[in-house]
Amino acid sequence: MSVLRELASELCKMFVGDAWLTAGILIIVSLTACLVGYRVAPPLIGGAILFLGCCVVLVASVARSARGLRVRRQGRP
Repeated sequence: MSVLRELASELCKMFVGDAWLTAGILIIVSLTACLVGYRVAPPLIGGAILFLGCCVVLVASVARSARGLRVRRQGRP
């Protein structure tokens, strides 16, 4: 039972480790699901929105983390 508890804990840490990234991905996925579910966009366009949106959120998250790391190395708060 402790193995399952440890697994659940690690999964939670993995997905909530960067709250900005998690929120961004959830927003992209829910927006795409609404667009495709209500037949506003065809599934192929929905796939493109998912791919491009997740890429944009990932690059923004990496840039945000790199900026924070650079500021910490320079000694500024």
